[in-house]
Amino acid sequence: MAAADASRSLISAPVGQKLWEMTWPVIFGVATLISFNVVDTFFISMLGTDPLAAVSFTFPVTFTVISLAIGLGIGTSAVIARKYGSDRPEEAHFDGFSALSVSAILVAALALIGYLLMDPVFSLLQAQERLMPLIREYMTLWYLGCVMLVTPMVGNAVLRAAGDTRTPSLIMASGGLANAIFDPILIFGLGPIPAMGIEGAALASVISWFSGVFLVFWLLRRNKLVSSKPPAGRPFFQAWVKSARGILKIGMPAASANMLTPLAMSVMTAIVASYGAPAVAAFGVGSRLESLASVIILALSMSLPPLISQNYGADRIDRVKEAYRTALKAVLAIQAIIYLLMLVTAHWIAQVFAEEQAVADIVKLFIYIMPLGYGLQGIIILTNSSFNAVHRPMNALWLSIIRLFVLFVPLSYLGSVLADLTGLFIGGVVANLFTAVIAYWWFSRELRRERG
Repeated sequence: MAAADASRSLISAPVGQKLWEMTWPVIFGVATLISFNVVDTFFISMLGTDPLAAVSFTFPVTFTVISLAIGLGIGTSAVIARKYGSDRPEEAHFDGFSALSVSAILVAALALIGYLLMDPVFSLLQAQERLMPLIREYMTLWYLGCVMLVTPMVGNAVLRAAGDTRTPSLIMASGGLANAIFDPILIFGLGPIPAMGIEGAALASVISWFSGVFLVFWLLRRNKLVSSKPPAGRPFFQAWVKSARGILKIGMPAASANMLTPLAMSVMTAIVASYGAPAVAAFGVGSRLESLASVIILALSMSLPPLISQNYGADRIDRVKEAYRTALKAVLAIQAIIYLLMLVTAHWIAQVFAEEQAVADIVKLFIYIMPLGYGLQGIIILTNSSFNAVHRPMNALWLSIIRLFVLFVPLSYLGSVLADLTGLFIGGVVANLFTAVIAYWWFSRELRRERG
């Protein structure tokens, strides 16, 4: 299907059918990417404890850049999809050009600052002096190439805004595959290629990003979705600033919301640490299980916004409401099935991920309780995405703050005081329940206002 036809179908095709058509390719892309990330960690772990620890210290820094890229992608998708829905394709094409250029400028500036402040930043993160040479090897290449990380992410957002979710998923999967192929070759060496160690892992990432840049630019040009020509003969710089401002208005709050999650998880880890090393290890396993169990939620959070934004731009609030509710019902049903599967396989999962019995017992406790809230958590995540899609980014940011720091962390801590780890896990589920109710009420109220 041509890009223009795919775009028009978002405001005409049956909502449930279109949502499924847009979501299943993203499920494949997200699942593949997560799998390849696990492979990446596996190869680095084969270098020894210090290289793995060095890369672990880079996560807060790299996640900051990635959060900015994700936020810019969210802003891009929301702005462009609304223009398509309002039948303003020329403006949408120029917004695509603006999004790609402003994201490259911002990430390049952030990378330069990060490179110049590398030693003091990692010292603040308590990285041991013996790890600093490894961190410098990895991050120097990472900073040099990270502009190529943001370009495919924003380019994919342009494609999704036009109604194409299949191609971005293939780009995600191909980038992950390239990384998995080049990782062992560059880390350990092969034939004339010397072993580069941790530096090779960074280079493998850069190569995979470069392949994504090539594919994205080729597809955007082929489908004529990006243009540097300002609409209606406006002065270039004036039009570019206005377009960039609209993207950043949504993108920056979205990036901030993304960065709140690791901050909250750091606090939670500190609370769990009071119960000893087995509890921390089990909580880490639980977090990885959560990412795997939430693949469909993450996929819907990427496919739902373009559908909502285009119909919002076309003033089809009835279809916005239908899309939102359809996605929530799907998430609740699917996550209930996933919970039952995890419950049945809890003992086997615990044995696979835990060598010590103490850790296995806590992993099973986690599985019995925490996944009960994953469907509710899905409601929160999809509501956040929907707020961004209807250009209410501050609502999305405030919802994240309420969930994490008004309810999730305090109720989890209160539960731990009252009933140890069992209470901590129950507190998290209760927090997700309260936040899901708030999220649904809040977004429904916004839609009623639009209709009024």
